[in-house]
Amino acid sequence: MKDFVRGGLALVWQRQVMFLGAGLLTGYFINIQVAVACYIFALASEIFDIQISKRVLKWDGQCNRKAKQFLNLLIVSSTFSSISVSVFVLLVAHLEGNTLHFTPLFFLFAAALFAAMNNHQLIKVLIVRLVIYGATFIYIPANDLWRIYTIPDRNELTIPAPMETNLWLQFLTVLFVLYFIVDCSLIFLRLYQKGQDQRAALELERDRAKQAYELQSQFVSVVSHELRTPLTSIKGGLSLIDSGVLGEIPAKIKSVTDIASKNSIRLGALINDLLDVQKFEFGKMELELDRIDLAHLINESIEANETFDKSMNVAFKVSGTKIPVHVKGDYNRLMQVMANILSNAVKFSKQDGVIDVSLKNLDANVRVSVRDYGIGIPENSEDKVFGQFSQVDSSNERKVGGTGLGMYITKKIISGHGGSIDYTSKVDEGTTFFIDIPLSE
Repeated sequence: MKDFVRGGLALVWQRQVMFLGAGLLTGYFINIQVAVACYIFALASEIFDIQISKRVLKWDGQCNRKAKQFLNLLIVSSTFSSISVSVFVLLVAHLEGNTLHFTPLFFLFAAALFAAMNNHQLIKVLIVRLVIYGATFIYIPANDLWRIYTIPDRNELTIPAPMETNLWLQFLTVLFVLYFIVDCSLIFLRLYQKGQDQRAALELERDRAKQAYELQSQFVSVVSHELRTPLTSIKGGLSLIDSGVLGEIPAKIKSVTDIASKNSIRLGALINDLLDVQKFEFGKMELELDRIDLAHLINESIEANETFDKSMNVAFKVSGTKIPVHVKGDYNRLMQVMANILSNAVKFSKQDGVIDVSLKNLDANVRVSVRDYGIGIPENSEDKVFGQFSQVDSSNERKVGGTGLGMYITKKIISGHGGSIDYTSKVDEGTTFFIDIPLSE
């Protein structure tokens, strides 16, 4: 019902052009009084139909009794509109006399075809219109046939008109046109029903996919939270063993506990990343924005992350952080961003390499750049760099580990700050990641 009235309201001006065009032709060539009267009648039916359509659109669609009332009102308005068109056509045909009625029948054909194309959403309304138009269609040529007909050159009167006259051709043509209109109505009706079936199937698949996604997210959330408790105990126990509080550790056991500690840290990072991804997907990631000194944050992040893979012996070279630069941001989340970028820079750097970290103002933004001189990133790898569970080197022989979530989370956090992140890179020459964040007013 709502589809029907939306379509009707969308075609209001198209119908007005048709009414106005028919009225002008009738007024100029046949009778101006009839044209004006019929146009006013059609305009009144349009106003009545628009008022009902607006009421239907405001309806919440919940009450069956209300639905029946609106359907009856739409049938009444459609009947009123169809009668206005039919009366106009009948008056024009009457004024033309006992002859071929090309103009009024064409007007009626246009109205019937318009109904067949645009009233298929409500079958009862379509039937009402086609019955009224069909009756008018048949009446006009049938009435001409059964009038007292004068045979030319003989002055003989006959009822009905002889078969050799054009009136019979007009009558049979009208029957053919009626069949064509009914067939068009059925075609549009079937197409609409097919579209509705496809729409229902798509909505069902969407609901199933949404439900599956929610179940998956719930599973990830439950598993992640349940893993945190035993993992905390494992990490605590390993820390006690490594500290020597429980006694001296043999060298063979020490190597095993070191591996277990590193893996527990990696597992904890993975759990945190999974929970962050889930929050982003559901729009539940809340940033605690405050005015912070980004220069101080960068220096702290470098100090906090100097323990990254000491075996690489990578040095950080910092510039532009001596003067305070204030932004509105979440301190902990921006520290997480710097940790992800710095750790990647270390992992992909060369032995005894240098990582340049710089901070500079760009009009209304501040830019943080982190450059390494490592293996670089191949071209057209943006989807892998910022995607979920994806890495530029995803082979089994890759030299650096990771979950493939760090840069995805980083980009989400920067977007939440109203900023942007991107990179430039050349293979075997290194990569520069740069972050733009609006300056605090």
